[in-house]
Amino acid sequence: MTEEVFKAQLNPSNFSDFRVGWKSPSNIALVKYWGKKPVQIPANASLSFTLSESCTSTEVQFSLAEASSFDLVFEGKAKPSFHPKIQDFLDRILPYCSFLSAYHLSIETSNSFPHSSGIASSASAMAALALSICSLERELGGLQNEALFFQKASFLSRLGSGSACRSVQGPMMSWGEHPDLENSSDLYGTVFEAELQEVFKSYKDTILLVHKGQKSVSSTAGHDLMKGHIFAASRFEQAQMHLTQLKSVLQNGDLEHFIRIVESEALSLHAMMMSSHPYYILMQPNTLAILHSVMRYRQETKIPVCFTLDAGANVHLLYPESNQTEVQAFIEEELSLFCEQGAYLSDAVGKGSEKIV
Repeated sequence: MTEEVFKAQLNPSNFSDFRVGWKSPSNIALVKYWGKKPVQIPANASLSFTLSESCTSTEVQFSLAEASSFDLVFEGKAKPSFHPKIQDFLDRILPYCSFLSAYHLSIETSNSFPHSSGIASSASAMAALALSICSLERELGGLQNEALFFQKASFLSRLGSGSACRSVQGPMMSWGEHPDLENSSDLYGTVFEAELQEVFKSYKDTILLVHKGQKSVSSTAGHDLMKGHIFAASRFEQAQMHLTQLKSVLQNGDLEHFIRIVESEALSLHAMMMSSHPYYILMQPNTLAILHSVMRYRQETKIPVCFTLDAGANVHLLYPESNQTEVQAFIEEELSLFCEQGAYLSDAVGKGSEKIV
């Protein structure tokens, strides 16, 4: 499949006003992608859990207009600081959604989590907006094929935020071509089709908020650090190998191996940033304290809890639903002490986006 299949072919006589809304989740990568090629193509394949509770809800009123334009309200207030990213996104997708040149978009959006909570909302936000645009295209006569509808939504999402292409469906999505993942693609995310062991279908993710502020380096700048990185080739190879291994683990339920892969991926991501030029240390002292506490607790109790990290200081604590009671006590009694104002978010593996209007 090439990008050409995503170029809309619509009859302008069908154009009309339309309102739609989607709720899209964030996701947490188990195998990370770090480094990309133009335009928004990953240097290695990645695999993520789709989350359930950390979501962006977006409603869009599409009104016929003489030229493409938009306005945006975030949680009831105008948000001019969001405009450059939305404009870049709309400009980038216009070759595939030429019908947008005839519309003004009134966008109303909100998060189920505090915007300053340290959860990257670009993935959920771009997925919800892309799905709304695809819904308009379907209303106008295109994208009648269900599979193509979600492929294009993921494709468009990717052009706004790479990881957003993994927020369209669930419970797990991959992104990037990989020889062991059937139908995998660099152009869009695909649902992980192998049969998941039951334990992973209800996995829990508690997000420990060590730092609620913005990251010291943007994701775009972080990915650029991989250009010419002395360890880049080895890292890409490691990620591909880990994905092969994780596919088997997700089918056989080997939680010990799951933990080794997931924690290794998290630490490798930060190792690449700490060994780049310029280098960044995004973990904070309390991040390290949590990691040490988790490893000690796991050794002492034999409860299969593990950590993963995005490109920031916060920690995602992953564990089976069957261990929720014990792990919740561990969080309250020990880990919450390392969180900013004791804050954390409770989440779990989810099913993906849903239409709300």
